[in-house]
Amino acid sequence: MKAWTYLLLIFTMIASCSSNSESQKLTWYNNATINDIQEDPDRPKEVVRVAVGISAQVFYISKKSSDYTELIEKANLSLKKGKTYNIGVENKTNMIKQINEVK
Repeated sequence: MKAWTYLLLIFTMIASCSSNSESQKLTWYNNATINDIQEDPDRPKEVVRVAVGISAQVFYISKKSSDYTELIEKANLSLKKGKTYNIGVENKTNMIKQINEVK
């Protein structure tokens, strides 16, 4: 009986740690508007510099990312039309990984 209890406990711990690991790596800026988009002068072939919010925090979109086109389109829409998004920024890298519609 104790063996089953320990196995169940271990399984529960593994399942809880493995779920949503991607969302734990992101910091979310909700209802944010992009104020500026520029080529990064230090790394023009790698990233685009993006200023988010009134206080203009600077983040980056990687040109090498598989979803670069989608991210830059949403960023441009926010810049030009003032559309707000929920923006997910990867911790420790300042790379924008997700730009989601506000629900």
